Amino acid sequence: MPSTGNAVHPSARMPRWLPRAMVLALALVACFRLATWAFDRLTGLLLNILIAFFLALAIEPAVDRMAARGVRRGVATALVFLGIVVSVAGFFTLLGSMLAGQIATMVEDFPKYLDKVISWINTTFHTDLSRVEIQDSLLHSDWLQTYVEDSADNVLDVSAAVLGGLFQVLTVTLFAFYFAADGPRLRRGLCSVLPPHRQAEVLRAWEIAVAKTGGYLYSRGLMALISGLAHYILLECLGVPYAPALGIWVGIISQFIPTIGTYLAGALPMLIAFTVEPWYALWVFGFVVIYQQFENYLLQPRITARTVDIHPAVAFGSVIAGTALLGAVGALIAIPATATLQAFLSTYVKRYEVTDDPRVQGRRRTSRRERRAERRAAAQGESDAPGEPGQRGASTLARVRDTLVRRG
Repeated sequence: MPSTGNAVHPSARMPRWLPRAMVLALALVACFRLATWAFDRLTGLLLNILIAFFLALAIEPAVDRMAARGVRRGVATALVFLGIVVSVAGFFTLLGSMLAGQIATMVEDFPKYLDKVISWINTTFHTDLSRVEIQDSLLHSDWLQTYVEDSADNVLDVSAAVLGGLFQVLTVTLFAFYFAADGPRLRRGLCSVLPPHRQAEVLRAWEIAVAKTGGYLYSRGLMALISGLAHYILLECLGVPYAPALGIWVGIISQFIPTIGTYLAGALPMLIAFTVEPWYALWVFGFVVIYQQFENYLLQPRITARTVDIHPAVAFGSVIAGTALLGAVGALIAIPATATLQAFLSTYVKRYEVTDDPRVQGRRRTSRRERRAERRAAAQGESDAPGEPGQRGASTLARVRDTLVRRG
């Protein structure tokens, strides 16, 4: 008889599919880790492409108008970008020259301002401070020496950050140029891999994105105009120099730099106002804070709802969500992206006629006495003569309803 002492039962053997399943699971885990690593490395590039895409959508109407008049799309796109660059460079050159002159004036008059502050402190708090003692204590303080040493050590880091920012601007500009100049070719390439009914949806989504992005920029431009005009009036009343340029600065920076744009925009007028009169800086600060609340809760929701056609609460929530997901970039593109998605999905949502109910139409609910009157009128209509079916009751019911509508 054959020996069965070392024989392995068939049910105890490893299944044939188990090694393949383990290899497949390890391969999936490796692919997931690789995709996660690649996504983390390419997040900056993807954000730059996203910004460039929305920038291309914003300038596409101007490029299309020039192309319709016979100008090549590449030349038209270059002319639009040239106009933007010239406008931005001229604006910042004007502000730079103004800021340099005001800083020089402030440095020259700084001892006088310091003497005023020290005199006010001595008078108010009955102290005996002098400018020489304060200057000596500042120059020999430990925190100032530490700050100077840290600044000297961080020169290379600051230079690298500046170069990185310039490279990022160049990357966004190049991608936006290609997206705008090759817009029709890009749409053809995208539609060539889709069936005809999907092509129509993609083209409709593209048109909606262009319209909503343009509406968003229009709303931002309108709010920048209103903000610049309001701050210009304040600065002109206070006698602050360069009031028109400062008004334009506040309007543009506060609207097109999300989250911290308001504070960056208000810092420069406060600095210039301080050179005229130190108390004017507090007036400017208070006005900036009050106007920001007015803009956030009254002006921006109304303008955004009209131009981008989304509810103010949805616009506010989209900005918060975009900031949480993508930071400043998300806050900048959240509203046009939400408006595009909402307009595109609205074509697939079936809508029905709304019932005539006071809770829906915004009228007050009827009281018990009014409901009893309606029921009596309806009952009277049912008990009318056969030759006049419900005429008197119907007229009575109509009068009751008219009375309720007037009261509501």
